[in-house]
Amino acid sequence: MARMAERSQRGGHSGVSIEDVAAAAGVSTATVSRAVRGLPRVSPATREKILEVAGALGYVASSSASGLATGRTKTIGVLAPFVSRWFFSKAIEGADRELHSRHYNLSLFNLGGHGSNRERLFSKTMVYKQIDALLVLCMALSHEELDHLQKIDIPLIVVGGHVEECAYIGIDDYAAASTAVRHLIDLGHRDIALLHGDDETDLNFDVPRVRILAFKDVMAAAGLPVRPEWDEWGDFTVRSGQEAFRRLWAAPGPKPSAIFCASDEMAMGVIFEASRAGVRVPQELSVVGIDDHDFADAMGLTTVGQRPDEQAELATKMLLDELDGTVGAVQSALAPHRLIVRRTTAPPPS
Repeated sequence: MARMAERSQRGGHSGVSIEDVAAAAGVSTATVSRAVRGLPRVSPATREKILEVAGALGYVASSSASGLATGRTKTIGVLAPFVSRWFFSKAIEGADRELHSRHYNLSLFNLGGHGSNRERLFSKTMVYKQIDALLVLCMALSHEELDHLQKIDIPLIVVGGHVEECAYIGIDDYAAASTAVRHLIDLGHRDIALLHGDDETDLNFDVPRVRILAFKDVMAAAGLPVRPEWDEWGDFTVRSGQEAFRRLWAAPGPKPSAIFCASDEMAMGVIFEASRAGVRVPQELSVVGIDDHDFADAMGLTTVGQRPDEQAELATKMLLDELDGTVGAVQSALAPHRLIVRRTTAPPPS
């Protein structure tokens, strides 16, 4: 077997594809992928046949030194649009915690906020040679990307929100945003501004849209107007919250008594800039966010809390259980959220 692996490694630049191996062995590409990566649910006879065919053709399925002799890289890929923002760093921390406890490695693929690297990341190098499974943070995948992963049977799960066509773990973003807005309305606020998230990327994720929809629906149900001049956007950062507040307060006309922010980091930016402008929170302006950021408690920020580290930890456990042969281990799950009332919200000024 080892000699076969070595022969395969030497012939790895012959352009042989997984489809070629599947056709020659008379099996599916998914079965070839499982066999050469040492995954369960392949009979010994089938695995032996596939490895023999792959070795003869010079197909390389693993970049590890052991090649086809083991197939496994003991590495899980984590695909993130950013690593500097709170949600992503906490999720990576949770994934790493579970991987470390089960002696797996983490390979981080950071898009840096732009989708231009996606084609390279979804190349055969990433999928065939480097990872056993893939954890995706707050991103939707294209039909082509999903098909590519499913064809070679790479276990996959998304953390951070609902995604069509694949398993995901996240809070109910509609319910979380609704909870935040209802809290302001229950305090007596009628003049409520919206600071929503809107990443200028092609990540195609629906969380920002869902939170906007929840705001508008709750306002409509309460018979309250949604003023277009109070509709501001940011990119989930503190700086964008500061900029949104400045735009809002520089505009002519009346000012809101409360702002619903689609993330804590943007809410913090609003609070910093309000203080600089002499606007007292919460006496003159109530501010609520979503996340329960590490700094939220120290700032007294009212928020709807979630635990991205626990979401990613659970998702990683599912992936590893699937790799260990537990059929159906990877499945969608709803993570909890809760309203945490602190010092940044109060009834509107009389």
